[in-house]
Amino acid sequence: MTTDPIGSDIQIERYRNYLCLLARQQLGPRLRGKLDASDIVQETLLQAYTSRDQFRGQSEPERIGWLHTILMNKLAGVFRQFSRSCRDIDLEVTLEKQLRDSSARLESWLAADGSSPSARLGGQEQLLHLAAALAELPVDQREAIEMHHLQGLPLTEVACLMGRSKPSVAGLIFRGVTAVRKRLGATGGEDHEQT
Repeated sequence: MTTDPIGSDIQIERYRNYLCLLARQQLGPRLRGKLDASDIVQETLLQAYTSRDQFRGQSEPERIGWLHTILMNKLAGVFRQFSRSCRDIDLEVTLEKQLRDSSARLESWLAADGSSPSARLGGQEQLLHLAAALAELPVDQREAIEMHHLQGLPLTEVACLMGRSKPSVAGLIFRGVTAVRKRLGATGGEDHEQT
């Protein structure tokens, strides 16, 4: 009996929120109005499922790395389409670095959330849960958290980009982080309201 190394379409689906989170981080304001990250992720998951026999890894990090690569290629194609330029290797290298950086910031934020070491042992699984918790937030809370915590923008800049006051954005972040902590079952932890 052979096993499917990447899993069924249901198993692949569990990565949707995580990949959407990464894709949203890569689409700048110029493309966000023209593209939906969920469409790019849908194409990524479809390609992963149809080419699952090409996946050679066995571990969760290998699976996520493979999905990152597919997502990066999809994003590079979209960027090329909108820039109308030919293949740009520098763009693909930059996209790959940005995806790695987004993943690292997400992992860092999760670790700084005050979770116990045993709670963090789940690593990749925790990232998937965090992405799912963020996806359940109202859009304005999710965007504020992503800009402040995952892109590292100061509250003042987030407020400017969102067309809101700094206290309003701080409130969005506070309510969003509280909801995420509740969803993840985390208690206490580092104050995420820092600028």
